[in-house]
Amino acid sequence: MTIVGWHASHEQIRPSELLRAAQRAEQAGFDAVMSSDHFSPWGERQGESGFAWSWLGAAMATTKLPFGIVNAPGQRYHPAIIAQAAATLAEMFPGRFWIALGTGEASNEHVTGDRWPSKDTRNRRLLECVAVIRALLAGEEVSHDGLVRVDRARLYTRPAEPPQLIGAAVSPATAEIVGSWADGMITVNQRPEALRDVLAAFDAGGGAGKPRYLQAHVSWADSDDEALAIAYDQWRTNVFAPPLCWDLEMPSHFDEASRHVRPEDMHESVLISSDPAHIRDQLVELIELGFDGIWIHHVGKQQERFIDTFGEHVVPTLQVAGP
Repeated sequence: MTIVGWHASHEQIRPSELLRAAQRAEQAGFDAVMSSDHFSPWGERQGESGFAWSWLGAAMATTKLPFGIVNAPGQRYHPAIIAQAAATLAEMFPGRFWIALGTGEASNEHVTGDRWPSKDTRNRRLLECVAVIRALLAGEEVSHDGLVRVDRARLYTRPAEPPQLIGAAVSPATAEIVGSWADGMITVNQRPEALRDVLAAFDAGGGAGKPRYLQAHVSWADSDDEALAIAYDQWRTNVFAPPLCWDLEMPSHFDEASRHVRPEDMHESVLISSDPAHIRDQLVELIELGFDGIWIHHVGKQQERFIDTFGEHVVPTLQVAGP
């Protein structure tokens, strides 16, 4: 069975509304939830950015679903704090929490006032953070002096089983690195040939046999034109490839960069249709590339009808799809 999850986008929706949406996703038949973790939105029109870790406690306490979060330790978050936060959630909700670790984006990390490092430095910093987090979750006392510094840290509250540390990757180069350290990988929807390269690189780096997860952006509405308008309004600031998306700092910077994005360009990164069956078939094609779980993100701000409609007409088919 394929895990079919719903994605909670804090950059677009107030936490109170997202909480109700997560509860509705469970009722509609979704298997799981994944949460973003941003300090600011990708553009001013999105207009929100609640603190995801506060929300996770409330959402997990009021549902029975497993939850994951995408996080970038090392600058905005010290790895010892992330280890403590993950351990606490995993202790309260055994077997229901995982964390995907990545190198982050300047849009979230610049708030510390520290210099935004090069990609190579961020890769090395992430590996240090992963080692710190794993050691703390194992009960060790950790001191470390490198790109991150830790002084005699120890977790006094730990779960019986540590949460999975999943690696976030978009490019084959990152996927290969992730294969060497992560318990699994999560990536985002791209052209099938690009996803094949990411999956192959993950396997080559040591990820063969480990879970592979996919986040898929979709836009659904009563008409194709309306679905395209929603995608263009809410997600045109998210179409940029690295390194641009890594290095822009402010929502206004993303808005300026998106001035020349055309509505038709949205089809490159968002599955857009008024027909749930059409989106369903596209998602099945992506799952069959080799994914064990898929988390669907409707890029519109209104989630209720999407959750109900896809829960009825899309989720059951995806659950029985597979590589």
